Amino acid sequence: MAEPAAVVATADEDRAIATLTTAFANDAVTRWFLRDAHFYVTYWPQLTRALGGAAFQGGTADSIDDHAGVALWLAPGVSSDDEAIGALAVDAVPEDQRDEIFAFMTQVAEFHPHDPHWYLALLGVDPVKQGRGCGSALLVHGLDRCDRDGVPAYLEASSARNKALYERHGFEEIGVIQAGSSPPMFPMVRSARP
Repeated sequence: MAEPAAVVATADEDRAIATLTTAFANDAVTRWFLRDAHFYVTYWPQLTRALGGAAFQGGTADSIDDHAGVALWLAPGVSSDDEAIGALAVDAVPEDQRDEIFAFMTQVAEFHPHDPHWYLALLGVDPVKQGRGCGSALLVHGLDRCDRDGVPAYLEASSARNKALYERHGFEEIGVIQAGSSPPMFPMVRSARP
């Protein structure tokens, strides 16, 4: 198995979002939120921009192997567009599911740190290119930034498999986010290393 190419700053926002769209198509938390396939392909690209779009403007949207994998890191002091996320939830989620969705979103906000940190908003690898080390290479590249800046990293793992990957890279679970029928999501933090 060949090593993945070096991580580079993503110049092509549309290609990065396409990769993240394929990567999250079977993600349990994402598809609990956007249960209908039409709603998923309609709203996921918009949600991706609201969650991590500031990484494109900040030069912290990383890609590897010609967009086989993408990581959207938000620098300390930069945040997701919570207003846009709330508006998308209202548009994309049927009314009878909104109470659970908004309860879940409230828990996400409660776990999010207030101290300076790097936030890994999204990391995904095209399913046909998984298992080649792209996700780990993207993580190492981003965590080097965190260590250089001397600040912790934060993320939410949306599956036990992803959680295990993040644990291998020094992240620790700090709780569980779950509301109603939602699958669990795991907020995780990693301290900066010298």
